[in-house]
Amino acid sequence: MTRALFIDRDGTLVEPRHYPSRPVDLVLYPGISPSLRRLRAAGFKLVVITNQSGLARGLFTADDLDRMHDHLRAELARDGVEIDAIYFCPHHVEGVVPALTMACACRKPEPGMLHQAAADLGLDLAASWFLGDILDDVEAGNRAGCRTILVDIGTEEAPAEPSRQPTAVARDTVEALAIVAGAAGLEPAPVAYVPDRWLVAAERGSRGR
Repeated sequence: MTRALFIDRDGTLVEPRHYPSRPVDLVLYPGISPSLRRLRAAGFKLVVITNQSGLARGLFTADDLDRMHDHLRAELARDGVEIDAIYFCPHHVEGVVPALTMACACRKPEPGMLHQAAADLGLDLAASWFLGDILDDVEAGNRAGCRTILVDIGTEEAPAEPSRQPTAVARDTVEALAIVAGAAGLEPAPVAYVPDRWLVAAERGSRGR
């Protein structure tokens, strides 16, 4: 069985945008390609896992999404990074496209896309990692049995539910990749990080008891 590095797209692999619909909207975070190359060379499959409810909402088409993902692959390939697979969920319960308007087993925090990737690619989920910038990513990874990293872009508060607790928190995607590399014995692991706002909230909570 093969281990994977599952990566959320918007806010983790590329800069966050509100419902990106054009190739130019997908801008890779700087500095991530060397780490992605190194992890893939070490045997990790690189798999993008992304909710794309803009399809259900009628904000862009499947062809638009294909063009965006072709662009993403090309940008990474220019840096010597090959993505093994991209999985996306097109559904949303509040969609306007009838065929895509539904509850489903693939939209994160459901783990369906990770299970499908594991079946398709022969992946060992327990040996894999999932990197994402929201706690729905973390929950999906945890429910699939992966180790998880929350990439802190300042939008998430400390989780209360065990299912949403990440294995680690990173200041950015570069640091998240360094955590994975450290756990794999490829380099020293970064010093553990906890967002200041989480520490403040915990301190306030302890005072209120």
